[in-house]
Amino acid sequence: MANKQILVVDDEIGIRELLSEILFDEGYQVHLAENAEQARVHRNEHEPDLVLLDIWMPDTDGVTLLKEWVEQDLLTMPVVMMSGHGTIETAVEATRIGAVDFLEKPISLQKLLNTIEKALKDGAPKPQILADEIQAQRITLDIRGQMQQFSLPLDLPLREAREYFDVLYFDYHLKKEAGNVSRVAEKVGLERTHLYRKLKQLGVKFAKKSCENDSQ
Repeated sequence: MANKQILVVDDEIGIRELLSEILFDEGYQVHLAENAEQARVHRNEHEPDLVLLDIWMPDTDGVTLLKEWVEQDLLTMPVVMMSGHGTIETAVEATRIGAVDFLEKPISLQKLLNTIEKALKDGAPKPQILADEIQAQRITLDIRGQMQQFSLPLDLPLREAREYFDVLYFDYHLKKEAGNVSRVAEKVGLERTHLYRKLKQLGVKFAKKSCENDSQ
């Protein structure tokens, strides 16, 4: 096991030192991080064989960091979550994202070593949630050559989600055309009267002066 490198991420110095001593005695190479930021830096520069990741940390919690690694395609090693306040829900969530196991503190020596041995043997995780799924919570549009992001409430019923998108869509085109409804109608491929009705139905505000100018 001398060539196996383990990253221990925990904000408690006592836990870090204890795990470091145990793993060192077992022949592992151990690296320590006291928060998520240090863990990010280490992962960007190295690829550990396994990560022991605490859930409750002051800057960024372990589950959030795990999601980041999934999004960035950096979850190429098994990650075992640790927590002194573990719950079934947290364990399930972490496993669903990509963790291979969950250890509840205080961690018994045999449980720790068995979990690590199994995780190293099984290799990289097979997350039930992939990165394109997490990114699906955000929709990105190319506007005037710049990438601008906005969030859609994807947990809404389909009809309400469509209305929400329509509001964003027409508001964008109205601003782009300086409130000229005729030009917007031509741009989006709608008859002007139908567009007026649609805007009023959605509650999208447009300048009355622009509407009067359109008819001239």
